Amino acid sequence: MTSNQPYLLRAFYEWIVDNNLTPYIVVDAHVSGTLVPQEHVRDGQIVLNVSPASCGKLLLGNDEITFDARFGGVPRNIVVPCKAVLAIYAKENGAGTVFTPEDDFEGDGSDLTPTPVQSSDTPDKAPAPSKKGKPNLTIVK
Repeated sequence: MTSNQPYLLRAFYEWIVDNNLTPYIVVDAHVSGTLVPQEHVRDGQIVLNVSPASCGKLLLGNDEITFDARFGGVPRNIVVPCKAVLAIYAKENGAGTVFTPEDDFEGDGSDLTPTPVQSSDTPDKAPAPSKKGKPNLTIVK
């Protein structure tokens, strides 16, 4: 099964922008494939303003987020794998969500094989059938 994180990212992004707020993402800068200005990384993380006014060519894909932005007047191409996004929130009120690290979801699950269950020495007994009689209802006034 694929990860639901890219879908949630897009939903939260749209919700924040629709409410005229500024979306920020918190990124783990050490995740493989992350391309961010390292001079702005603090404690292994960077907070990026991804509002339509702050970045160009924003693409919220299933595998990564890409956009163009300026840092100190220098244009940069930013690439953030979705698994590197730790949170998305609105700058003005903090509304948003935090993502927990998840295992890579690759494949369709067809490579999974069931584990056989060992049977016990005693045979399973079928449950005793319950006695079913005529229903008994009483009218309460």
